[in-house]
Amino acid sequence: MDPITLLTFFVLSVFVGFEVVSKVSSTLHTPLMSGANAIHGIILVGAIIVAGQAENVGLLIVALIAVLLATVNLVGGFVVTDRMLEMFGGRKQPAKATTEEGAR
Repeated sequence: MDPITLLTFFVLSVFVGFEVVSKVSSTLHTPLMSGANAIHGIILVGAIIVAGQAENVGLLIVALIAVLLATVNLVGGFVVTDRMLEMFGGRKQPAKATTEEGAR
């Protein structure tokens, strides 16, 4: 494919992705993030395989950039999911203060 066609697909996929994600209700974000994290893990494995089989320097550089971006995306997804799950956890009880007299 020529670069203009690839760029067109990329731009259209960004618009479609934005529209799909913006229509998701907030109660579905956590389950969808968990599924997206699994997909990002598969993408990371694929990027590692491509980097391991790269035969020229240009392909190796692009593959290593893909590994880096996939790793950042995967870790970021787990951080966001963890923070969202903490919101559903309820309030935490404050820790009881210990006094010096009780420690003696």
